[in-house]
Amino acid sequence: MRYLVTAEEMRRYDSNAIDKIGIPGMVLMERAALAAREMVLEALGRVLPPAGDRRQTPEILVMAGTGNNGGDGLALARLLAEDGFSVTVWCVGEKSKASEQWTCQRHIIEYYGVRFCDMPVSGTYAVLIDALFGVGLSRDVAGEYAEAVRRFNELEGYKLALDVPSGICSDTGRVLGCAVQADATVTFGFGKRGLYLYPGCGYAGTVRVADIGITERAFFDEPPGMFCLDEPEEAFALLPQRQGAGNKATFGKVLFIAGSAGMAGAAVLGARAAYRSGAGMVKVLTDEQNRVILQQAVPEALYGNYAADRELEESFSWADVIVIGPGLGRTERARHCLRAAVERGAVQTEKSRLQPLVIDADGLNLLAEDEALQERLAGQRRQVILTPHVGELSRLTGLSIAQLKEGLWQHGTALAQRLHAVVVAKDARTFVCGAGRPVCVNIHGGSGMATAGSGDVLAGIIAGIWAQMSAGSGHEADSEAASERAFRAACAGVRLHAAAGDAAVAEKGEYGCMAGDIAEALKIIK
Repeated sequence: MRYLVTAEEMRRYDSNAIDKIGIPGMVLMERAALAAREMVLEALGRVLPPAGDRRQTPEILVMAGTGNNGGDGLALARLLAEDGFSVTVWCVGEKSKASEQWTCQRHIIEYYGVRFCDMPVSGTYAVLIDALFGVGLSRDVAGEYAEAVRRFNELEGYKLALDVPSGICSDTGRVLGCAVQADATVTFGFGKRGLYLYPGCGYAGTVRVADIGITERAFFDEPPGMFCLDEPEEAFALLPQRQGAGNKATFGKVLFIAGSAGMAGAAVLGARAAYRSGAGMVKVLTDEQNRVILQQAVPEALYGNYAADRELEESFSWADVIVIGPGLGRTERARHCLRAAVERGAVQTEKSRLQPLVIDADGLNLLAEDEALQERLAGQRRQVILTPHVGELSRLTGLSIAQLKEGLWQHGTALAQRLHAVVVAKDARTFVCGAGRPVCVNIHGGSGMATAGSGDVLAGIIAGIWAQMSAGSGHEADSEAASERAFRAACAGVRLHAAAGDAAVAEKGEYGCMAGDIAEALKIIK
């Protein structure tokens, strides 16, 4: 798991490390410079000719502001000068307003033969270091700073940003007027959100998180509000252990209410994904016209007609997890099925069963049109996962897509709190949001997954995982254990969906990947 911090969180942890734990700030700065030096040395090994062919000492330029990020740059310049490189520091900003640590580093560097300039000359540098702003920039870059960024981008050479490319909002990834286009970024302590969110991730290049001594010990019971799962193994670790003596019921039963007439594909993709993610049994209630297609495409699945109320009732009682919406349409029958899933699907038995419910696609559009049903859903306090893309989230919240994209995780969390649900807010970066929980962001996958049916596969994966967690649990409606299962199922499902997407793209290509390829690729990820 990787923590992704805001500028304010990073300032707090930095302060805790210095003031509470007792690590001197200059020590942290020195360690940051040492970490950056390693990346510079690696870069020089790539961009320079073999040692025997070198005609001159490599030129390195450091663009340094007058804050602590600039202080990191000055410390790095000193280390590189000691390594024998020709280093020039380009100072930008008012030195009279420099930070204390910057002033200290400026004094030290006087003794190390580093050149200073007011504006770099034309030419090619081996490496250019961006140490202008770092984290915490909150307004658009303007004036001499904008000119410096423009000039820096024009210069040739390998560009390395310290902490965050200057001009990128470290909290959101937004471009603040203009920004440095880096080949790589070395960030210190913890990953900054803006390095992984769009469009900031497109400016950061390859990102490396360097340990400089600020660790989880500096949280003091205030952990970051966002994290990501780096490897598929971290998602698999969230799944329940497979029981050697188990049977198909042990591993969960998923009910799909999906597929209107002529829309069998959504039901097929969801059912396959649920099976591939480990569910023991899958049943699909769909339009009668889809029967033959479904039975041929997924012969392992049970079949039923969603037009029969009795079949709905019996299937609700059978299921461990109910999924409603993929390809369902927005007919009156579809509305009836959604209301039934919310109201009569909350089956009360001697075990107080309230089946977990995944609402996807057309189910979300129908829910957006029915405020009374939203209130009913929130009042049940059952475990629900909603999987809206930004268009569906717009209809659920009344906000424009542009408004949502400014802080998708914030609006997803607000909806999660309102409906007592887990919200999987889907976009180029997908956020798993739960009331009172840190946000899990997925930074994997890619444009090859942006294909029709990919969302149906995700709904099936989440449901298949959730069914395994919920089978035999008693389906507590409002407990911390049940809430934790829902959140974990969504986090694991999103990450495994991305891993399957990456595997499918590796085989089929970014242009040729289809949703069915993603579902099938689940069988090869480990």
